[in-house]
Amino acid sequence: MTSEGKDANTVLDPQSIQESEEEYRNPTEVKMSQIVLPCHANHYGELSAGQLLKWMDSTACLSAERHAGCSCITACVDDIHFEHTIEVGKVVNIIAKVNRAFTSSMEVGILVTCEDLYTDKQWKVCHAFATFVARRTEAGKVQLKQVIPHTQMEQMEYSLAAERRRMRLIHAEIITDLLSSSTAQLGECQEYQGAVPAERTRVESVELVLPPHANHQVSTFGGQIMAWMENVATIAASRLCNAHPTLRTIDMFHFRGPSHIGDRLVLKAIVNNAFKHSMEVGVCAEAYQGGEPLRHINSAFMTFEVLDSDRKPRTLPRIRPVPVDGKRRYQEAIARKKIRLDRKYIMSCKQTEVPLSVPWDPSNQMYLSYNNVSALKLMDTRNNWVLTSEKNKVRLYTLEENHMLCFKVEMHVSVPAAQTFHLLSDLRRRKEWDPHYEECEVINQADEDDTLYRVATPSVSKGSKGQDFILLASRRKPCDARDPYLIALRSVTLPTHPPTDDYTRGEVLCAGFTIWEESHFVTKITYYNQATPGVLPYISTDIAGLSSSFYSAFSACSHFLEANKDSLAAL
Repeated sequence: MTSEGKDANTVLDPQSIQESEEEYRNPTEVKMSQIVLPCHANHYGELSAGQLLKWMDSTACLSAERHAGCSCITACVDDIHFEHTIEVGKVVNIIAKVNRAFTSSMEVGILVTCEDLYTDKQWKVCHAFATFVARRTEAGKVQLKQVIPHTQMEQMEYSLAAERRRMRLIHAEIITDLLSSSTAQLGECQEYQGAVPAERTRVESVELVLPPHANHQVSTFGGQIMAWMENVATIAASRLCNAHPTLRTIDMFHFRGPSHIGDRLVLKAIVNNAFKHSMEVGVCAEAYQGGEPLRHINSAFMTFEVLDSDRKPRTLPRIRPVPVDGKRRYQEAIARKKIRLDRKYIMSCKQTEVPLSVPWDPSNQMYLSYNNVSALKLMDTRNNWVLTSEKNKVRLYTLEENHMLCFKVEMHVSVPAAQTFHLLSDLRRRKEWDPHYEECEVINQADEDDTLYRVATPSVSKGSKGQDFILLASRRKPCDARDPYLIALRSVTLPTHPPTDDYTRGEVLCAGFTIWEESHFVTKITYYNQATPGVLPYISTDIAGLSSSFYSAFSACSHFLEANKDSLAAL
């Protein structure tokens, strides 16, 4: 999953970076700076992606071990998108820090920037997330200490880490289901005149794991394995295009088992499919010692481009898959490309650049749900809200930025958090307390956590039409006691429910509830609403009228929760 950061062409100001560092330094933060020498570069005079992966893995591992106080191993790495290549003579700066620790695993954020020593400019190369697991000690399983976020940025990453962890746990199963359903609809492979046989791109190489390849735990560096995998993948890509390819993305992958000194690592790569300007290479790493059977260490899918003299992607030759297994890989590569584009479209754009309503289908549910929950969590971590008014212990805050008006309503109720979550997460019951919800029907119960609703609201003036919304509601229970219950809402589009003449189709960019348990019987409810002017039923140019509308609705919400808590006592 590529994290949204600064724009790829944005130059980082070293002075501002230094000033922010002097104010506060994360105790788990580790920095590495390396000047790119010819021995680190490929024949194109650019830093080898494999070498960069080794540096990233080493830096992240040191950060994880600084927090854990014991040895750690790389468990998985999320999607990586390389925005720029790095030339010989430039300096690579890598910053790694632990975003959040769970029981025995932790997420480490890795930021890679490139520095030009002559112009004193820096720019972002990539931003990645890796998961490390603390190794067992003689006393038994490790229980990691909590990460305490101090800044708004750390709080944001801490909160989002729980959602990213959820995606990792379900990622493999969902991708498998999507591939099986997608490839069944793709039909037969197309034959192209002059297509390059996939067999020509097949690469197999073996590496003997020696002490320099191992870490201080006598296990093969995860970064070293990634570097070897990138090497054979690059050779396979080169055989298709007879040119130097540039690695652009690596899909999320998991290390399935360890490798040690003395292992023989067998690395296999082949081009699965070639599109107009990119190709997907599948690569596999297996290990063995002596006569023992092969152990599967890792598999990855890497996307390459070939750039011309103007640094623009060249048109690539098509591929002719090998019979049987090659056709499956060919078709799955098409499905993975769609999944990759959906993921980038939904998750990698800045919030203000994503269209309000994204088409929903099973193939992008995981990413829409992540985006939905993440947007609400980002609003919850903002600290520049302005208290507009307070009435009957209900507080109304506002925030205006990027031509968007955001609202926050905060109140306390004497109802347990789990019961509050259960009552508020069923939008069909919201009309019992919110006059803006005239109708609400379930369109699709996607799974236990994600539901699609159609919500209709009454007209705001005489003679005008009401609004209706197609909303994705994503529910989340706390990952642990440091998280709230969440109910996130955002608009999606469905072909089965197009706009009608009876209603004006409204859109919600981000809305929802965070529900914090302050004690067994006291719960803090915060409602958020973000929209461009005129698209939400609450929006009004009259702040006084808007405040009155919020107060009325949420006073009724408090009474609704109090009245129904006894019926849910079993929870």
